[in-house]
Amino acid sequence: MSPRYEYSRRLIEERIDYLKSLSLPYGLVVRYAVKANPFPEIISLLYSAGVHFDASSSYEATDLLKLGVAGSHISLSSQQSPHNIDALLQAGVHFVATSMKQIDLFTRSKNRPQTLGVRINPNINDGGHNKRTSTGGITASFGIWHEYTDEILRQTESHGVKITRLHIHIGSGADTAIWENVIDTSLKVCEKFTDVTSLDIGGGFKVHRFGSEKEADLIAITKVFSEKLGGFFEKTGREIQLEIEPGTYFIAHAGTLIAHIDDIVDTGESGFTFIRLNTGMNDFLRSTLYGARHNISIQNESIDTKEYVIVGHNCESGDIFTPEPGNPEAIETVTLQQATIGDEVHISDVGAYCASMRAKGYNSFPDAIEIMVP
Repeated sequence: MSPRYEYSRRLIEERIDYLKSLSLPYGLVVRYAVKANPFPEIISLLYSAGVHFDASSSYEATDLLKLGVAGSHISLSSQQSPHNIDALLQAGVHFVATSMKQIDLFTRSKNRPQTLGVRINPNINDGGHNKRTSTGGITASFGIWHEYTDEILRQTESHGVKITRLHIHIGSGADTAIWENVIDTSLKVCEKFTDVTSLDIGGGFKVHRFGSEKEADLIAITKVFSEKLGGFFEKTGREIQLEIEPGTYFIAHAGTLIAHIDDIVDTGESGFTFIRLNTGMNDFLRSTLYGARHNISIQNESIDTKEYVIVGHNCESGDIFTPEPGNPEAIETVTLQQATIGDEVHISDVGAYCASMRAKGYNSFPDAIEIMVP
């Protein structure tokens, strides 16, 4: 049946082993960013391996609890004011306030502990050269602006609450030098919050999906983190545990979207040849949203090749799988085996931010199914 998402258990387990092999001088907590893909079998696989979780809404946190994940393994950092904060705190979920209003909600909760996490916007960003993936700087609404540190401390101290966890996440990157800048900036913020013992440096560790994209070298990055945390200890006498929250890095490579060619049309000799798939932005929105590219292959025995533009089946000009990289406004051709109607097509590296981030229900198309394969 197609379209369908297939997730490779073996590739996810390999990533789990790799990430669990990383070490830092004062401890490392690896959290899976649930928004990348909340498929229950993925959650179960990660949880059974001891992975913790980062939730981006109170609904994600609630779903994790329903799946049997202990609240102590869940950190909630949300743009949304939690709709059930009392219940989440009672379950032991670690709450990270991302606004002054959320600090107030926390301090008024009957179930609040005496410690709190806060997310700070430190006025740096790296969205992997794409503004739509940047979550730091003056154009981003994520976290509490760094200049409000004194106000944060006044509000929490007046309620007898200590800030022990700091969350700073600025976007997506593969360059080790970017992460060096992030840890330097984060530790400067840590200096102002003297009770902080755990720093969540976020996610956004890039993977290679297409063309010249770079993949983050987490061994090199954690080596930099170790050096910086050691230097912070020498300077302040404080041991800071680090948390990371990869989503894409965990599961992007493990996913394949399998579709079939529904039709092939063209716009004449001076135009383009379009392959229409039996899926589209209702299942897969990354290309339309970001101009993101994925490797695409046609499963046939043809030895001939041809230039194609790959599009979806939705009645929308932006429903396209081969945009110009980084530019969702422009199309680009791709050289593939000569195709025929009915051929199977594989779209690679779709484990993260694909099934979970789609224009669900658009044109009333049913959702692509999701399955776990060996």
